[in-house]
Amino acid sequence: MKVFITGVSGQLGYDVAKTLDARGIEHVGISSKELNICDRVAVMTALADYAPDVVIHCAAYTKVDLAEDEPEKCWSVNVDGTRNIAEACSQLGAKMVYISTDYVFSGEGDKPYEVDDPVRPLNTYGRSKLAGELAVQSFLEKYFIVRTSWVIGQHGNNFVKTMLKLAEVHKEIKVVDDQIGSPTFTMDIAPLLCDMIMTEKYGVYHATNEGYCSWAELACAVFKAADTDIRVIPVTTVEYGKTKAERPHNSRLSKSCLNDRALNALPYWKNSLERFVNELLEN
Repeated sequence: MKVFITGVSGQLGYDVAKTLDARGIEHVGISSKELNICDRVAVMTALADYAPDVVIHCAAYTKVDLAEDEPEKCWSVNVDGTRNIAEACSQLGAKMVYISTDYVFSGEGDKPYEVDDPVRPLNTYGRSKLAGELAVQSFLEKYFIVRTSWVIGQHGNNFVKTMLKLAEVHKEIKVVDDQIGSPTFTMDIAPLLCDMIMTEKYGVYHATNEGYCSWAELACAVFKAADTDIRVIPVTTVEYGKTKAERPHNSRLSKSCLNDRALNALPYWKNSLERFVNELLEN
């Protein structure tokens, strides 16, 4: 099997490549500097030259607030770029993994979203990722659309690293407590993606670490794992202050689809957080 990874310099792409390395699976990874996925001809040429059996599409525009100011750029990467990848996969007969997001949902209620629940994104980023899903489905039958949330990896910026940096200069931090979801550690989801591509269990999935928490609860757990004495002040989204992009209050995703298709669930988020923080501090 030959695997082509986009966004290999990002948090998830980096750990996908690392996992494939460990499993001895042939692969090549490219970053946005090496391939502009918005350039259809360049995408077609790059994939035709390598002729992969699978493309794991991790590249994305993920600056949620900035997307409100530059929607064309967000759309170009997340929709046009994804469409180019999907079209190339279709021509090659390759499988495709598309990483999507909890932001395709409105965030209403308090029940975990199932994969077939109605979608209604609240912001530009969410709308672009949903359009990316539709582009994949329009070109391919051999696809895995994997919705995830709150991505955290060693290779790149994320909430955990931000909290630890803030703790160096603050004794207390205000963190939102009315947005609920699940962290997703790339060291855990990367092996799942690499398991998926060895199957023909195509379709839409939700994949996050097990368990739910608020951002404030996650922050408290970060400081506990790092043995850092800092006070977390829980606040509502309204109290925190308006952001350019509206965020869903309920980001809970049901992972029953993994069990239904005999795929392994990810570990409980607190266990992975402790491991992540320990590795981060050691490095």
